[in-house]
Amino acid sequence: MTREAMLFEPLADGQVRCLLCAHRCLIKEGRRGICGVRENCDGVLYSLVYGAVIAENIDPIEKKPFFHLHPGSRSYSLATVGCNFRCRFCQNHEISQLPREAGTVPGKNATPAEIVARAVDADARTIAYTYTEPTVFFEFAYDISRLARERGIKNVFVTNGYLSEEALATISPYLDGANVDLKSFRDDFYRQQCGARLQPVLDTLVRMKTAGIWVEVTTLLIPGLNDSEEEIDQIAAFLAGLGKETPWHISRFHPRYQMNDLPATPRERLQKAREIGRAQGLKYVYSGNVPGDEGENTFCPGCGRLLIGRYGFCVESMMLRNAACMHCRTPLDGVF
Repeated sequence: MTREAMLFEPLADGQVRCLLCAHRCLIKEGRRGICGVRENCDGVLYSLVYGAVIAENIDPIEKKPFFHLHPGSRSYSLATVGCNFRCRFCQNHEISQLPREAGTVPGKNATPAEIVARAVDADARTIAYTYTEPTVFFEFAYDISRLARERGIKNVFVTNGYLSEEALATISPYLDGANVDLKSFRDDFYRQQCGARLQPVLDTLVRMKTAGIWVEVTTLLIPGLNDSEEEIDQIAAFLAGLGKETPWHISRFHPRYQMNDLPATPRERLQKAREIGRAQGLKYVYSGNVPGDEGENTFCPGCGRLLIGRYGFCVESMMLRNAACMHCRTPLDGVF
């Protein structure tokens, strides 16, 4: 279903400027923005995906991944089609790129009230706007998030971090957490592999931290593209400056979409990246997409003891009391 968009500016000759993300698309009459789901109709910008749910599941919060936000809880997760990136390695390209590649905008109709009711029925502590890019279904996410807050349910974005400053200011009163993909620390990677730029993502991370949103960061380590020790160290140094309590999820790449010719990330490369992160002073550095790896676990930043034991998305043990280590009483950073 369509809905007049938030955050746009009417211009001369029937054009509009979308103010939702850092692309700030200039959209002519009858055309769509880069995301493929915002269309200029007679000088008014419309969202084509309001209430059009393409994916919904009850997931462990660890799957997002969030390791420091209500660990072990359920998260009602949903998405519409569309994305403002065109990542060549996208694991959900069938739905994220559908409007761009096929021109279609499918989805099953649902209202914000119905979504919140489903989350309540599922005993979910959070609603996660995920799978594609939540920025492109901003109006729908915004309306859901306000209702969810009234019911005591937290809202989390799993995002590429390309929100505009205006969009983040609008959603931040209702946004409790965000896992932001920091895909590289090189602008040429963002331009060539994602159709975007690096600096807006860095700006979003700083703004989110300033706004008091709980932030976790994910980097998919792709062999030969963003896995040099120099670049890993640059990312780690930036995150340490952002806050050493910021959890960093370093995920293993598996061949996907337009990158089927590359090998999976060697496990030893993930381990080296974790060592670099810890050397920069980050308290919590994790390995992703490697079930059974020690890097899935949370250790006390004070005494080093195991606090949360995981296997994949399953929490197997939790040695916390009042969100602190049961042994040395060091508080664990996060939302509990």
